[in-house]
Amino acid sequence: MLFHSSLRKELARTFGATLVVLVTVVMTMTLIRTLSEATRGVFNPADVLIIMGYTVLSDLPMILSLSLFIAVISVITRMYKDSEMVIWLGSGRGLASLLQPLLRFSWPIFVVIFLLAFVVLPWAFGRIEDLRDQYEKRGDIARIEAGQFQESASGDRVFFIERDAKDKLAGTHVFMVTRDRGKETITSAARGTVQTIGADQFLVLENGQRLEKTEDNAALNLSTFARYGARVGADNPSARSVTPPSTLSAIALTEAPTARNLAELAWRCGLCLAAVNLLLIGLGVAGANPRSGRTANMALAFLIFIVYFNLLVLGKSWIETEKVSISIYLLGLHGGTLALAALCLAARHNQWTPRFSLQRRVTP
Repeated sequence: MLFHSSLRKELARTFGATLVVLVTVVMTMTLIRTLSEATRGVFNPADVLIIMGYTVLSDLPMILSLSLFIAVISVITRMYKDSEMVIWLGSGRGLASLLQPLLRFSWPIFVVIFLLAFVVLPWAFGRIEDLRDQYEKRGDIARIEAGQFQESASGDRVFFIERDAKDKLAGTHVFMVTRDRGKETITSAARGTVQTIGADQFLVLENGQRLEKTEDNAALNLSTFARYGARVGADNPSARSVTPPSTLSAIALTEAPTARNLAELAWRCGLCLAAVNLLLIGLGVAGANPRSGRTANMALAFLIFIVYFNLLVLGKSWIETEKVSISIYLLGLHGGTLALAALCLAARHNQWTPRFSLQRRVTP
């Protein structure tokens, strides 16, 4: 039908424009947050763009759901304002008849959201955790930054060095503090180089001094040296010791039905079910009121979306703390939302309006 075809084209244009705007906003916010984490030493600054890309991928299910929700409300509201819905309703077709073109347009988006939630999302979170773990397990030499105090991977040393611009493995004004078995050692040297001796790496210091202090002895031992070697830790290539539920596949979550795994599974199912419910809600609440203008519907749309997805987050925490079971949560939140959306759509379709009868008392 020509009307259905024009409706889907307008939905595609509005959905695409909304998606571009939302992705741009999310990318900007994600970049700021990732840069903040990189400055605190959570991520490698060189991996900021990669981590930002993985984070945006993990947020795409919510972005697609919101884009579809806004597109449906915007298009249906525009049809009311331009009296197209008056012609459509006057031809004997109700509001529910628009479900067919809306579902024909939306089903590919639902499939993409399902694949993102159950396939791409755990893969993206897994890659983020791998990059974070590799950066935490990097060797002492990789941790050293010129002009900054850096802690070793084992946490028992603090380094400071001014790196030589000509040689990345050499530096001047080396300072190192070591704590081991109740003994604290402060070592300083005029120059230091990194050398590989056998299978280990050593920081070879030249023209420096060592100050040793023990907990059971208040005396300080001071010694000078012309050449001194200190073994530094290498990169740790071992796998991640902790596997968060967000990095597990749906099959792995169901095979180990712990509270945290069930909460993650409920979150992924909720992303898919929320997209369908928001489509029905958007069709049910869309309309035009000359007194309130078009922005009223958009404000209501954002309010509904925020409340719905906050309930998703709240339900996930409830399942993690075993306050509610996953079946009751899914049935209560998403099933209840579906029932309310269907009721709202049925009321708009059949034009149900509350009637109030006023009875006058006749005084004798």
